[in-house]
Amino acid sequence: MLARQVRSGLTETIHDGAVAVVGADNELIAAYGDIDRPFFIRSAAKPFQALVSQESGAGLEPLELAMACASHRGFPVQVELVRSVLERGGLHESALQCPPDWPLSPVASRLASETGLAGSPRRIWHNCSGKHAGFLRACVGAGWPIADYLDPGHPLQERLVDVVSELGDFAAGPVGVDGCGSPVLRTTARAMATLYARLATTPRLWEVFTAMHRYPALIGCNGEGDTEIAIATNCVAKGGAQGCIGVAVPGTGGIGVKSWDGLGSVANLGAAVALDQIGRLPNGPRAALEKVLRPPVMGGGREVGRLEPEFTLS
Repeated sequence: MLARQVRSGLTETIHDGAVAVVGADNELIAAYGDIDRPFFIRSAAKPFQALVSQESGAGLEPLELAMACASHRGFPVQVELVRSVLERGGLHESALQCPPDWPLSPVASRLASETGLAGSPRRIWHNCSGKHAGFLRACVGAGWPIADYLDPGHPLQERLVDVVSELGDFAAGPVGVDGCGSPVLRTTARAMATLYARLATTPRLWEVFTAMHRYPALIGCNGEGDTEIAIATNCVAKGGAQGCIGVAVPGTGGIGVKSWDGLGSVANLGAAVALDQIGRLPNGPRAALEKVLRPPVMGGGREVGRLEPEFTLS
C-alpha cells in the first residue's frame, strides 16, 4: 500500500497507488505499484499545455506563463495576471470557455465579496482560466479560430496530443473531457515521470520550468501540496485532480505519482516520500514538509489521525 490512515492508534483505511522515478536519461530508476496503468493526467498536464501554447505563438511573459501552468485559487494577483494574458491578446474574459466558478480559496472568495465583486460566478475565477487564456493567446498568435479552441479537432488541441505523446513516450489520446471543458490527456505514472524528467532536463522546456520555479505560489497556493514541495525542495511540482502529481527534480529527473482512490493528499505524500527515498529531501526540507509526508486527518474541527507512508521504492 502507498499509505495507511491511522486514527487513535488504529489503522482505519489503506490507500494504494503508483510511483515512478525516471532519470535524466529518461530511463526508469525506481518504482512502486502498477506504473503502467493508464489514467487521466488532469491539471498535471498544464506545464506541457503551456509549452504548446507558447510554441504556437502565445508570447507569454514569465508571470503569464506561470499562470498558464497554474491551478490558481482565485486570489486578486492571480486573476489580474489572467486578465493581463487576455488583454494583451486583445481578448476579454468572455472568450474563456471554462465554466463560471467561484475562487477555490475561501480567503479569495471573502476578498472578492468584500470588494463587491462576488455577485455571481465568473469564468476568470475558474482555477483553469490561466490555461484557457494561454490557449486563446496561442490561437491569436497562430491565426487559429478561437470559437472552438476546446474542440479535440482544433489545431491547438491536436498539437497538444502530439507533443505530450512525444514528450511522455506514451499515446496521450484518445482524449476525454476535463472538468474545465478542455480535452484531457491519458498518461501513466511512468509516462508522467518521463514528462517531468524532460521538464527538469530538456532545453525546450526550460522557459516553462523557470516560470514555475520562480513563482511556485502562483502555480497553486501556499499550503497546497505541490506548492509546498516546490518551495521546500527547489523542484517544480504540479498536481492534478483525482490524486496525481508530477515533480521535476533538477539534476535527477522526474517523479510521477497516482493515488488510485483519487486523494491528492495521498499523491502528495507519495511524491514527498519518493524524493526522500532518492536522497533529495535533506532534514530541513523534510521538516518543512511534515504535513505533506504525514497529512493530518481531521474530525470535528480537530486532528484525529494521520496518513502514514507505507511503501518502499524498488
